[in-house]
Amino acid sequence: MTLPAHIYLEERGIPYRRLAFPPETDKGAANVAQALGFQEGQMVKTLLFQTGAGELALVMLGGDRSAVSGRLKAALGSRNIRLAAPERVLQVTGYPVGSIPPFHWQPPRFRSFLDAALTEYAELGVGAGLWGQEIIMTPANLIAASQAIVVNLTDRTR
Repeated sequence: MTLPAHIYLEERGIPYRRLAFPPETDKGAANVAQALGFQEGQMVKTLLFQTGAGELALVMLGGDRSAVSGRLKAALGSRNIRLAAPERVLQVTGYPVGSIPPFHWQPPRFRSFLDAALTEYAELGVGAGLWGQEIIMTPANLIAASQAIVVNLTDRTR
């Protein structure tokens, strides 16, 4: 099965692997990691945040991490941020919450952020746009595909 995210990567010559897990797997990065034999931190959560000015931005975090509020607010340049509602996520990305690819659907000038901790892994898993389908790629290829800004969003000690 070839999905729009696969086509996007192939058209740009960005290397990746396709893996599948049972679609009846419970939602969540920990469950996907277990099904595919990866660490939870390697499975990327793709979250859409909305600023007080109405801007939407994609934030990518390891499945085992949460963003430090102050760091996220600084990266987005807004003190007033919140997760986008599931209906808004679907409207903007074309995908329901749960398997949003971090590339191919963004309009020009859409900002995407990748937590710096993700660059410590050799491979990462991202949703392909259909629950049960995962894209495996290096952090460098994910950054290239998503045009992400790499920033420390989770490490309080740095």
